[in-house]
Amino acid sequence: MRATLLPILTFAALSTPAFAVEIDGRIDPAEWEGARHVTDFRKVQPLSLEPATLPTQAWILATPEGLAVAFRNEQPMDTRTRQRVRRDFEEQVDRVNLMIDYDGDARTGYNFTVSSTDGISDAVITNENQFNDDWDGNWRHAVSEDDTSWSVEMLIPWYIAPMREGKDGVRTVRIYLDRVTGSTGERAAWPGASYTRPRFLSDFAPVEMPQYDQSLLAITPYVSGLYDNISGDSDFDGGADIFWKPNGQFQLSATINPDFGQVESDDLVVNFDATETFISDKRPFFTENQGIFEFTTPSDYSQLLYTRRVGGPADDGNGAGDITAAVKLNGSIGATKYGVFAADEADEVGRTFGAVRVVRDLAKQNLGAMVTYVDRPFLDRTATVMGVDHNWRPTAKLSVETRVIGSQIDEQGRTTDDNGATMWVNYEMDHGWRQQWLAMHFGNELEINDFGYLQRNSTNYLNWQVMRRFTDLPKESRYAMKDWRARISGTDSDHGDRLSRQLRISREGNLRNGSYEYAQININGAGIDDLLTRGNGIVDKPANFNAFYEYERPRKGDWAWDTEAEVFSGGLAGNDKIGYNLRVQPTYFISDAFSVYLGGFYERIPSWLVWQQDNLIGEFEERMLQVDAGLDWTITNKQELRVKMQAIGLDAGIQQAYRVLPGGASVASEDLVEDFSVRNLGFQIRYRYEFAPLSYLYVVYGRGGYQQDPFTERASDLLRDSLDLRDDEQLLVKLSYRFEL
Repeated sequence: MRATLLPILTFAALSTPAFAVEIDGRIDPAEWEGARHVTDFRKVQPLSLEPATLPTQAWILATPEGLAVAFRNEQPMDTRTRQRVRRDFEEQVDRVNLMIDYDGDARTGYNFTVSSTDGISDAVITNENQFNDDWDGNWRHAVSEDDTSWSVEMLIPWYIAPMREGKDGVRTVRIYLDRVTGSTGERAAWPGASYTRPRFLSDFAPVEMPQYDQSLLAITPYVSGLYDNISGDSDFDGGADIFWKPNGQFQLSATINPDFGQVESDDLVVNFDATETFISDKRPFFTENQGIFEFTTPSDYSQLLYTRRVGGPADDGNGAGDITAAVKLNGSIGATKYGVFAADEADEVGRTFGAVRVVRDLAKQNLGAMVTYVDRPFLDRTATVMGVDHNWRPTAKLSVETRVIGSQIDEQGRTTDDNGATMWVNYEMDHGWRQQWLAMHFGNELEINDFGYLQRNSTNYLNWQVMRRFTDLPKESRYAMKDWRARISGTDSDHGDRLSRQLRISREGNLRNGSYEYAQININGAGIDDLLTRGNGIVDKPANFNAFYEYERPRKGDWAWDTEAEVFSGGLAGNDKIGYNLRVQPTYFISDAFSVYLGGFYERIPSWLVWQQDNLIGEFEERMLQVDAGLDWTITNKQELRVKMQAIGLDAGIQQAYRVLPGGASVASEDLVEDFSVRNLGFQIRYRYEFAPLSYLYVVYGRGGYQQDPFTERASDLLRDSLDLRDDEQLLVKLSYRFEL
């Protein structure tokens, strides 16, 4: 199919539009004359590649103003979703997606989503199928409808992303279009690619089109005022973000005295583990065209450049780092793309960050390298990390991803260095069968967390996974698709200690009513925990298991539901003690624009291990109760009000204190270990008004607190008392306006 389409695509895309396309949602045949007309949409969710249930048409047209795309979606009026959504929504509603890989090298793609109510979302796609919606772009869109269909028009300016130069006035991009029906969850796409496969960007359809370039200089100054109701202090600030793209092959982003006032509330996290919790970055400068700097490994969330480090907790432990300025530039020279990143923090505790990235496309493979550097004078420490990544696609069914990493740390006259490597092999077979092999090695002294994120080093990991997808289910089945997976894995530390052996069996299901279901069971062999005591010895842990179930039902009538449940064992008790948790979150829609939710989470861990000091640990019975509540009011597509509250009450009653012996055995101890309890609160009211593209007024009220006490109390009482916490209470007003020159 791909070979026969390419000449048609080339001919159609090179046609000159007779009229400028007016983005009003109404598809005028005269405006779209000469556009590539796409009608062969196939089911990719479920992934059967059968013709779509509902007819869909699309048009693709390159214009001097940008890439124009239109969709006409036939659908009965009574099955359309009317729910209004905020930017970067996740709700299952009627929507269309345009995805573009401007360089056609499967390195970085851009996703542009428009719902039937003209809500939008945009994201960057890296590593074939990893989406990050923290990025926001400036592009045009409009929606209209009639009795038989609803239509969308989009215009994506050429300055939206860096792209390498074409050849002889022609640029080859790769494009993917899809349409999702909210009431059933069916996704129909052209071409027949799916992000559930290891290869996604690589399967986009190549499209040749005239090479257009646009230059842009955008300056976004801001002013903000913050009033702290606890201290009675006020703070006023100002700064600017600058974006300059003189041509398609180069662009520069800079920020001066950036303001990172908390307009987005992070979820509450109570973490007593030895590993750091990963939190995504939504700050505009750090999300703008960040795809070139993506260097990840299969380890959860690991990456060489974790932008939350910049302006993160200061090295002296007093607040956050004060960023003076930061700059980022992206560009390309021929088939080679590059990126440079630099940031500097003020004062004697300030750090200096730098990164250089280069990638090269080589037909069926691409090769990249990245170097990061951090100077931390307060700690007398410098950290240099280098990585090389290689993606190889020898056939349409086989892909191999390889990463090699090395670090060198100089601290107070002492130098340490080490390395790591990963390899990920995916093989797509016939009749829904797939296999996956994964190997990871991270040395004991590998350290990338000065600028990057790695949950743990000292790891040797292997897994083999076999999968089977079923899409030819009987029509009377409540499922449209089932995907079974079985995986065996083993993890050792780089010291040779066995951390875990695991058998995982899981099933993912898409229901015909649009719901989603996931079930998983893990059977874990005995192993050791080498992180719990923070370097004071290993801890033997017996065999254990956990079983997890999740069910999501999109809006039906006035209600939507999300439910999760888990049963597990662990700690020192192994399978002798069983714990569980349950989360239920219903959402009630007062109208298509106004919804409220009230959810609860309850957890009981009968053998919860918490480190105390040196080789002393405590085994606690933990009970936690959490409430999530709020409202979302999409007043208009430019205006929204959100209220969000999270409250946690955690009770931990000591069962037994243990000392860990050098061999890993835990022996009962008479050391005093106290009960403890935790209260945590986060509350935010946020109003946002977008009065021009990427220009916002925020008014945010936030309140929160954290308290840990050396006594036990019922989780329900702790939850109630958490509402009285008031460590922080602030009112923030922030105004930013984007000037495009």
